[in-house]
Amino acid sequence: MKNAAILTLALMTLGACNTIEGAGRDIAVGGAAVSNTAVETEKAIKKSTY
Repeated sequence: MKNAAILTLALMTLGACNTIEGAGRDIAVGGAAVSNTAVETEKAIKKSTY
């Protein structure tokens, strides 16, 4: 029974790592999108003012 509890805990920990890794990727992609939008907006503003 003790081995089953340890195995369950280990699997849950590994599952959480994958979830956190996936969340990190999602946040990075979201950040890149915001950054790209900011760059494009800055270019549009510069283009319209000159």
